[in-house]
Amino acid sequence: MAHRVLVHTRTTAYRHDSIPAAVAAVRSLGGAHGFQVVATEDPGLFEGPLDAYAAVVFLSTSGDVLTPAGRTRLAAYVEDGGGFVGVHAAACTEYDWPYYGELLGARFDRHPDLQPGRALVVDRAHPATRHLPPVWEFTDEWYDFRPGPDGSARVLVRADESSYEGGGMGDDHPLVWCREQGAGRVFYTALGHTAQAYEDPDFRHHLLGGITWAARGRSRTRAGSPARRAAPLSAVRRPRRSGGTPRP
Repeated sequence: MAHRVLVHTRTTAYRHDSIPAAVAAVRSLGGAHGFQVVATEDPGLFEGPLDAYAAVVFLSTSGDVLTPAGRTRLAAYVEDGGGFVGVHAAACTEYDWPYYGELLGARFDRHPDLQPGRALVVDRAHPATRHLPPVWEFTDEWYDFRPGPDGSARVLVRADESSYEGGGMGDDHPLVWCREQGAGRVFYTALGHTAQAYEDPDFRHHLLGGITWAARGRSRTRAGSPARRAAPLSAVRRPRRSGGTPRP
């Protein structure tokens, strides 16, 4: 993969106490695996070119975290082959921007209390999951989504709602998935609420696999392999008003 990953942690709604630990974990992964991590909470950084980054990570962002110009730049970057990774509350971000919901694949709806449960690893061929057991014991908030990801997404992990209280999606409860957007790759994991999660070797490997997989879209495009043409900037859908933002 290329040598730089941009990690965005801006929040304008609920802010997770785990963000410092999460950034430290991604920096550690970068140091061990040969990529530089640039962490920011400055939306202005997205108003300039993003081509120097192999992937952009929204790490427990919440609320509106980009300017209109930044939205346009990010959309063009992904459509042209850039990698995008969403972690946990990234699904509770940019509710007023329809393109972002399409990009990520789903929107956060609600969650039960933080508690242990079981994640069912249904696809172990992906770099983010191939190291995991078929049943992954984890402690998290077990996000529900509205709606869940559509058929364009490759679901990697589902929640076993029988293993915790308060689930609201039933047997079809995706937690981790990946998809393509234009020429870019998108990876999302709903896990990562607590600081302790970022000390867990399996979860850290999970993050690493998601980042490296997403970044390969940019690497392939730079190498000259076929890619779909980026959407014209004028075609990027504009924000609409929304009635409010749920708490992640």
